[in-house]
Amino acid sequence: MSDETADPGDGRTAAPAATRPPRRRIARVVPWLISGACFAYLYVRLAGAAGDRGVVAYLSGIFESVDWWSWLALMVPYSCFYLLVDTAVLWRVVNWFNARIAYRDLLPVRASTYIISIVNEQVGKGAIALYLNRRHGVPGWQVGSSMLFIMFCEFFYLMSWALIGVTLRWDALPPVFHAIPWIALASLLFLAGFITFFRSERFAGNALRERDLLRAFRRGRPWHYLTVLVVRSPALLAAVFVYSRAAALFGVEIGFVDMLGILPVIFFGTLVPGPFRAVAIAMWSTLFPQHAGEMTAFGFVQHNFFLLFNAAIGLLFLRRANRELFGAREAARAA
Repeated sequence: MSDETADPGDGRTAAPAATRPPRRRIARVVPWLISGACFAYLYVRLAGAAGDRGVVAYLSGIFESVDWWSWLALMVPYSCFYLLVDTAVLWRVVNWFNARIAYRDLLPVRASTYIISIVNEQVGKGAIALYLNRRHGVPGWQVGSSMLFIMFCEFFYLMSWALIGVTLRWDALPPVFHAIPWIALASLLFLAGFITFFRSERFAGNALRERDLLRAFRRGRPWHYLTVLVVRSPALLAAVFVYSRAAALFGVEIGFVDMLGILPVIFFGTLVPGPFRAVAIAMWSTLFPQHAGEMTAFGFVQHNFFLLFNAAIGLLFLRRANRELFGAREAARAA
């Protein structure tokens, strides 16, 4: 029985029931407040750069100057390549910890979850859990454990590349980014203790360690974590190349090595919650103040097109994914 429906006379549930709704509201409002602050900051910078022309006219001129066909020729293959790499990570983790499933069977499901992920990434992972449960009989908590493992590795993947980036561009980055090496050191120490906790016999039988949802961490070895980072890294290197070429289309020349120093730091910033990737967009303008308009337009288009085009790819696989999940008759009704 949930806390909300428990007997009010037992004296145990009044406080959690009273405090939970405000916490939920705060969790929903904070990302929007962060985004609002970022867009207000961007507007001030753009207004200063636009001068008498006005922000709308200023940005319109930038958008009109871009060769959009060349830009699409970069972004479409990159989005497809990202899907292949992302599915490879999912395939590898699921085959380690859950069941032997072919890569080609996971690809349509992973692609179709990008549609849901526009709204909520965690719901997209729930669809993967539903597929593995219905098609392969994998218990939902086991799949949830694997999804947690992927999310955990995602942080260390972004942090590792951000550390490389800040090292390459130390003098060019604002001082706030100089905290990344310290974050990396603290995270590495935490990871060492974390793996020791789940792998050492000393902690065998610990109630937290034995939870079903943490099964993947009990089975995971250091090389599992490292493999996920290695498998996912080609997507970032491809992004560095694509973003470098795409920035030139917006009138800002950024070499591959310079972009390698910048892009991982910005991707690390996407961990900050907020719609429209507002934090990442604001970072582009901050790093290139002399090209505030070009980099604001660039960041907005790059980050949001990536989400939307991935969802469009998911639509191509949606019919098959529905068939896999719900069967032929239900899939036809859903379509």
